[in-house]
Amino acid sequence: MTPQNVGQRIEQMIAEIPPAAQRTERIFDAMRAVPRHPFIPRYAQALLGAAEVEQIIDRDADPEAWWNAVYSDSVIVTQVSDGAGEIMPGSNDPTSSASAPSTVADLLGWLDPVPGQSVLEIGTGTGWTAALLTHLLGEHGSVTTIEVDEAVAEQAAKNVVAAGAQPHMIIGDGAKGCPDRAPFDRVHVTCGVRTVPYAWVEQTRPGGVIVLPYCPGLGNGHGLRLTVMPDGTAHGRFPGFAAYMMMRSQRPPDAIPDDGNGQDLTTRIDPRTIAYAPAGALLAMAALTGLQVTFKGEGDQLLLWVMDQSDPGVWTLVTYTPGHQEYEVYQLGDRPLWDEVTGAYFRWVSWGEPGRDSFGMSVTPDGQRIWLDAPERAIQFPLPRGS
Repeated sequence: MTPQNVGQRIEQMIAEIPPAAQRTERIFDAMRAVPRHPFIPRYAQALLGAAEVEQIIDRDADPEAWWNAVYSDSVIVTQVSDGAGEIMPGSNDPTSSASAPSTVADLLGWLDPVPGQSVLEIGTGTGWTAALLTHLLGEHGSVTTIEVDEAVAEQAAKNVVAAGAQPHMIIGDGAKGCPDRAPFDRVHVTCGVRTVPYAWVEQTRPGGVIVLPYCPGLGNGHGLRLTVMPDGTAHGRFPGFAAYMMMRSQRPPDAIPDDGNGQDLTTRIDPRTIAYAPAGALLAMAALTGLQVTFKGEGDQLLLWVMDQSDPGVWTLVTYTPGHQEYEVYQLGDRPLWDEVTGAYFRWVSWGEPGRDSFGMSVTPDGQRIWLDAPERAIQFPLPRGS
């Protein structure tokens, strides 16, 4: 069932997207040419607006609510628990989705694909961005898109065929890229990455661009735009915000064990200082510590966990309680994770509190480094190269 006012709905969706330099009219024209609704399943979980208010949408039971959600600047969750669970009210383990149109516009804008180019997409998802890329590249361009989940890939193939697009579709591990179809002019990544696989750099021609959501585990994530150099390295900056579900091979542990032998300590530093730190501070803390920080509200309290992603048995919980001058710290293991992350925060303060756009990353065969202002000012020891 297709309503007569799809064009009007697309314009309403585009109108919801706030202006930004990378959100160009060329990207919006592609969204006009490739409507979103053929890529959205009948039944899904919509996360509406900036607050991501959950709403189950069912095209058969309430078609107007379904159409309104599809043509809004909202995330539409299409899979939970890697397909092992069913989408239902309260589902909180999303593993595949149609990204918010504003986020799609951001990454495509930073990618800036030119007609006739060859693009590798990591993470097909619903297939909408692959179809958008096919439109942007024109008849002489080519899109190769890789999806790790067979069920997601199968449905995406049906979606793109129905939309009249013809990308080259592969089921496999996107971290390995697609050497058989390399070199590529652009690499478009639609999953969160903590360590950039060097295979993407190897498979991109000099001067080519890689755009990805860098999600190190502190904050929601950062868009990263890398340019590949003739010497096989890549350098770039963080032009803005980007949050995506993590690449499956780089997901953090699902659970953290507690043997009951942790230490009870205190801190004078309000944990909200770390929880709500600006983007520049989050990048600095990620680079200097390699730690993961998550938090949630629980009544009047805020609970903040600091974890070593390579060792689930080492973590710290810090609790904010209103009216307290000192805050409880529960530390499991000998490593003082709270001291490390707060030390990194105050080091960032000592640098003059640089913003996200002051930082960048270099990727080489040896690994990746985050730097401040220029590649010569690395603030991170090389992380091992991605697989």
